[in-house]
Amino acid sequence: MAQLIDKQSPPAARARVNVCVRKYDGTEHRRWEADLVEERESLIVLEGVFEGEVDHHLMGRINSGTKSVEYYWRDRYYNVFRLTERTGSFRSFYCNISTPATLADGVLTYVDLDIDVLVEPNFSYRVIDLDDFEANVIQHAYPEEIQTRAHAALAELISLIETRQFPFGGGTDFSL
Repeated sequence: MAQLIDKQSPPAARARVNVCVRKYDGTEHRRWEADLVEERESLIVLEGVFEGEVDHHLMGRINSGTKSVEYYWRDRYYNVFRLTERTGSFRSFYCNISTPATLADGVLTYVDLDIDVLVEPNFSYRVIDLDDFEANVIQHAYPEEIQTRAHAALAELISLIETRQFPFGGGTDFSL
């Protein structure tokens, strides 16, 4: 059964979730906290705020106060982050090819499969780190099924971006 959490509730009323990103070999890659906004069907939506500045190798400086609305699916091999500046202006989407997310005991976990897609405000996009994926296919012996699912997920993401489907649709106000 879907659980809808009131999006108008103050963040303190929302459940906190630890997001744990792993690499294929099981090692922890990143970890942060975010608020659970909504669960419906296979979709999990979290919201986080950057507490400090981050210098990202592709996106440049991400300022403190930047909001991240994070879309995860239990049955899709990708996730999508919608970044909005503290001023409310849309910054970009950052998409990860990954295993489907699991959420249990306040921890959302997924395996990063290396390929990323950066989507600019004008919906131009760049596929990033295909070379890392290919190297890790060999290094970590990704099974054929994982390779196939990763490439299919990338094609699906590109189609969603190009046709402006959820969560990429409707201008820059991507309300659920």
